[in-house]
Amino acid sequence: MKHDSVRVVCLILMACIATASGFTDEPVHSFETIILESFDHNDQSQYDWKVEGSKFITKTGSVTYPRVAYANEYPSSLFLSKDGKDANGNTLNSLGINGAFDRNGYNWIDVYPVLIADDPSIGKQAGDLAEIPIRGKSSSISLWVWGANLDYSVDVYVKDYQGIVYRLKLGDLNYTGWRKLTAKVPANIPQSHKSAPYLRPIRLIKFRIWTKPYEQVNDFYVYFDQLTALTDVYELIYDGSAIENSAKRADIWSNDDNGGSGQ
Repeated sequence: MKHDSVRVVCLILMACIATASGFTDEPVHSFETIILESFDHNDQSQYDWKVEGSKFITKTGSVTYPRVAYANEYPSSLFLSKDGKDANGNTLNSLGINGAFDRNGYNWIDVYPVLIADDPSIGKQAGDLAEIPIRGKSSSISLWVWGANLDYSVDVYVKDYQGIVYRLKLGDLNYTGWRKLTAKVPANIPQSHKSAPYLRPIRLIKFRIWTKPYEQVNDFYVYFDQLTALTDVYELIYDGSAIENSAKRADIWSNDDNGGSGQ
C-alpha cells in the first residue's frame, strides 16, 4: 500500500510538471475573426471585384449583364451609422450585382477579386486575378448578403495549398434584406502539414450566385458586404521559427550572394 501511495504522488507531480511546462496533449488555439474584405472600395482596398455570367446571360445593346457597382448601402445591424460613413469618416459601401438571363435554369454569376495595384512580391499586375489569403487555420467563412426573397443560393470557392478547389455553400437567398451567411470549412480540407511551415492556409478565389429553374431570372439584384473568416491563428513558436516566414525565406533565397550555383 505504501508503494502505491508513493506511485500516485509521483504521477500527480509528473502531471503538474507537464502542465506547467506546456507539454500536454491538449490542443492550443487562438481564434480570431478576420475581415477579409469590406467592399468599401477606398484607398485601403487591395481588390476590385468583377462578375461573369453563364451561357444564357442577357445581352442588350445598352446594358451588358451581369453588372457590378459599389453602393453606399450596408446592414444597419452591423454598422450604426447615420450618415453612411464609419468612425473615421470613410464611406461605407457594399458590392451590388445586377443579373439577368434569357432562360430559366441553373444559371450562375461568378463574383471574383482582381488586384487594384501591382504586387511585385507575387509577380502580378493590377487587374490580374487575385486569391485572397486567409491567415491561420480557417474554421468558417461569413458574408453579409442582401436578398430579395428569390430562391437563389450563394457558394464560396476556396483553394488549398495543393491547388485543389472546393465549393462551400454559404446559404440560400429566399429572404428579404440583409442576413449574415456562414459556410463551415470542413476538416477534410488540408490546412496544415507534418513539416515546417506547419500552417498551410486556404485562399478564397470567388463566389457564385446560383438561380433555380422555377425562379424568375429576367432582372435581379444581390448585394455583398463584410466578408470575414473565423480562423485559428495560433502558431507553434520554436528556435528558428522565423525562417518559416515566406517573406524571410524569399529574402534569403533571392539574394545572389547567399548561395552557389547549385552544381
